[in-house]
Amino acid sequence: MEMMDSTLVDWSRAQFALTALYHFLFVPLTLGLSFIVAIMETIYVKTVDEKWKKITRFWMTLFAINFAIGVATGLIMEFEFGTNWSNYSWFVGDIFGAPLAIEGILAFFMESAFFAVMFFGWNKVSKNFHLLSTWLVAIGSNLSALWILIANGWMQYPIGMVFNPHTVRNEMSSFWDVALSPVAVAKFLHTIGSGYVIGALFVVGISAWFILKGRDVLEAKRSMVVGASFGLLVSLFLAASGDESAYQVAQHQPVKLAAMEGLYKGEERAGIVAFGILNPDKQIGDEKAEFLGNIEIPYALSFLGYHDVNAFVPGLDDLVYGNPAHNVESAASKIMKGRIALTALSEFKEAKKAGDEAAMKAANVMLQQYMPYFGYGYLQNLSDIVPPISLTFYSFHVMVGLGMWFIVLFLVVLYLLMANDITRFRKVLWISVLSIPLGWIAAEAGWIVAEVGRQPWAIQDLLPVGMAATQIDAGNVQLSFWLFAILFTGLLIAEIKIMVRQIALGIHGGH
Repeated sequence: MEMMDSTLVDWSRAQFALTALYHFLFVPLTLGLSFIVAIMETIYVKTVDEKWKKITRFWMTLFAINFAIGVATGLIMEFEFGTNWSNYSWFVGDIFGAPLAIEGILAFFMESAFFAVMFFGWNKVSKNFHLLSTWLVAIGSNLSALWILIANGWMQYPIGMVFNPHTVRNEMSSFWDVALSPVAVAKFLHTIGSGYVIGALFVVGISAWFILKGRDVLEAKRSMVVGASFGLLVSLFLAASGDESAYQVAQHQPVKLAAMEGLYKGEERAGIVAFGILNPDKQIGDEKAEFLGNIEIPYALSFLGYHDVNAFVPGLDDLVYGNPAHNVESAASKIMKGRIALTALSEFKEAKKAGDEAAMKAANVMLQQYMPYFGYGYLQNLSDIVPPISLTFYSFHVMVGLGMWFIVLFLVVLYLLMANDITRFRKVLWISVLSIPLGWIAAEAGWIVAEVGRQPWAIQDLLPVGMAATQIDAGNVQLSFWLFAILFTGLLIAEIKIMVRQIALGIHGGH
């Protein structure tokens, strides 16, 4: 088998990236606002204060607008696995399809069913049942994210399966290994945490705008208290889950970790780069400096990646060329083992044609032994294992830097609210407004780290992206890319216009 035309693969990747990045503009706000709205309605039911009902309905309307548009982009993304990535779907469809099916049957059905009660059931059902419906929509939205991120986590760390040489497919051997994968759990917690922060920034920022304009000030302050309190808690949670995510990356995707930190030569007691500018002339294996300038936190990377300040963290040079002293296997060795696996598969097919059971058994034994390196057999160059370093590095540091900023912002806003002084600090209010898009920038940067940092793999170590795409005309993919770009941009513009119109009506004006 040969790698597919690079133009086709690049356009297929671009189309999926476009869909994912647009989809991820809508999903996080859904995740965050759903719980914030549920908290606000809980306060209303407990206090029976009609102002809290107005507040809840206002934010619920904004949630509903975002929810509807997010569904459209999500459906298109799932269809692309069949249209653009049929080889991927064939190779691992038995495993990858299971969590997506559960997401559709269980989680999406639950959130959609109770969404109707939540949005249209005011004064038609009891307060408690309406509140229950709101919480179930929030839980259902997050369960949808759970199953989707289990599927994505499996791509990063494929476990719980066996390879069937008769069908040339991976088949699930343990559902629970897939569902409870430490990578999937860490990815889920960190991703929903980012959504909660986006929801909190949205509520705090819009509330700040109302206060600046002198409109619905009491309701805006109440909204801001809920948003900032929720935001501070989930920002701290996000930092903790980020630590666990980095640990899992170190254990299962060391090349990604090295790219995230711009680390070329492995180190014991390695530090984290707090700020750095990569040297654009630096290449794998040369002696040039990694950075034009950087500020480092000593020992932090060793501790983050291995929970040991003295641990050795392999760099890109080690991972490409090997480092026997630290038991780091070279890319050349992995590629050789991958080709043994491919040869064994070919021999199995030939033996099956000839009806030679003994040869089939021998070939399968060899294949299963080297299956963990299967995907490396398709790589041509040692450096193919290295993802785009600059994009991975800068995306990671933008995400981390903004995450720290959010903790500071929520702390300041909450302090001023508790001191009943927020209206006098107009600069803080404007900073809150201007910080609304920063949550999305951080989330998209994190998604880029997860997906670009995983390259060249569609499935870590098992299937390169170049082998995963559908063999179709590249022109068709280019055409659909531009059609989707126009469609998604139109949806985004429509959402922003509808949101702005609804916000302009005010917390009282919309009902």
